[in-house]
Amino acid sequence: MKRSGYIMAIDQGTTSTRVILFNHSGEVHSMASQEIKQFYPQPGWVEHDPVDIWQSVLHSAGEALRKGNASIEEVKGIGITNQRESTILWDRKTGAPVYNSICWACRRSAAICDQLKAAGHDPEIRKRTGLLIDAYFSATKVKWIIDNVPGVRQRVERGEIAMGCIDSWIIWNLSGGKAHVTDVSNASRTLLLNIHSLTWDKDILNWLEIPEKVLPTVLPSSGLLATTDPAAFLGGTIPIAGDAGDQQAATFGQACFRRGMAKNSYGTALAVMLNIGEKAAEPSKNGLMVDVGWKIGKRIEYCLEGVIFNGGASVGWVKNGLRAIQSAAECSVLAAKVPDTQGVYLVPAFTGLGSPYWDMYARGLIIGITRGTTIEHIARSALEAIAYQSRDVLMAMESDSGTKAQSLRVDGGGTQSDLLMQFQSDILGIPVERPVVTEMAALGACYLAGLGVGFWENQQELEQQWKLEKAFTPQMSADQREELYRNWKRAVQRSFDWQAH
Repeated sequence: MKRSGYIMAIDQGTTSTRVILFNHSGEVHSMASQEIKQFYPQPGWVEHDPVDIWQSVLHSAGEALRKGNASIEEVKGIGITNQRESTILWDRKTGAPVYNSICWACRRSAAICDQLKAAGHDPEIRKRTGLLIDAYFSATKVKWIIDNVPGVRQRVERGEIAMGCIDSWIIWNLSGGKAHVTDVSNASRTLLLNIHSLTWDKDILNWLEIPEKVLPTVLPSSGLLATTDPAAFLGGTIPIAGDAGDQQAATFGQACFRRGMAKNSYGTALAVMLNIGEKAAEPSKNGLMVDVGWKIGKRIEYCLEGVIFNGGASVGWVKNGLRAIQSAAECSVLAAKVPDTQGVYLVPAFTGLGSPYWDMYARGLIIGITRGTTIEHIARSALEAIAYQSRDVLMAMESDSGTKAQSLRVDGGGTQSDLLMQFQSDILGIPVERPVVTEMAALGACYLAGLGVGFWENQQELEQQWKLEKAFTPQMSADQREELYRNWKRAVQRSFDWQAH
């Protein structure tokens, strides 16, 4: 039975905030977005203004309602998805942040990570959290703020300060400061959650000298998390009933509900995820992470994840660093003017390398340049780097799980490039499936919220809504595929351990 009204998905990303109204068929009714500014106070440091993030949510939500000619009363529930790991500490009474949001991409806490490793904590942290020690995750960012922003440690000890990732910050503001919560998927990306007990790990908190009282309450991903305060949010009292980190939400939106199903999201970063079922895997031997995918009722599902720090960021660099293009879409236009890169490889290790390498000190390079190299070759190498990095991760997953993905479901802005999608299929040797809806993180948040308020009955109903827009199948010979990939691996090795430390 078709239900009236909409589910509102708030998708807060690294470069922009999108708010989408979805109808009961899982179709986009209306959408609005606003860019957010990034700050780079020092090399390797990346920040956002938390107030800017919240204002972008308010603006985009109002615009989405206006564009869709919808009233706030027609919104039956709100789902939130967000850039993960980014960390905010704020005053519980005033709501004022004590410092900017430290972005997931920020490397300032690398030295804290080195100290944890030197103390011998890496094996135990891997076992408990499913993650490797890296500056990417929230825990060492929290410690950096507590240790380095004057007066914060004393205020934390007095219970005056709340910590959260972006989802917690948005929910706190939506609820008028009444709810300090997160869901299991976001919590599992902090390096502080025991993914087996789904509780904050007291030993890790002690090792980092982070008081537990600063942390949010951990809740399921679907169900009532909080309610909006009409004075804080467009005059509406709406259940906030879905919450998941962007990559888990995208996996849910792709209907990867069965063990062995894989997806890749092509955004600023990339995240390849494989559903591994209801039992957490042993720590990866190949630089992957074990995440809590989602929790619905009492059912928990886990995922293997390989995260790539710089996916679409390589195209962003061609646009903003080289100033060679005016929009991301132009990168494909430039790249299509040449049949290949003529041996040029771009390794976009702008902020180090993630899965499967985990080198905080790697830095970007372009190699293979000759006098004949043109901007078209560099543009193509930026796109191809996205596909090569995705193969790195899928091969690690195959090694860890013993299962080769038969196809790859894709979503995110990068999927608009047919050239990239075809090359992705070629370099993997498997079909790449692009669905009709590619805003999968938002759709996943919508689905989680809709299940939480009874807008949809069950996951089987959602599975039937997934629709294929286009499948890309391999056109490249196996010999050519392997030669290209061998040279990619050679290029990556040249980028290792470049930054002094």
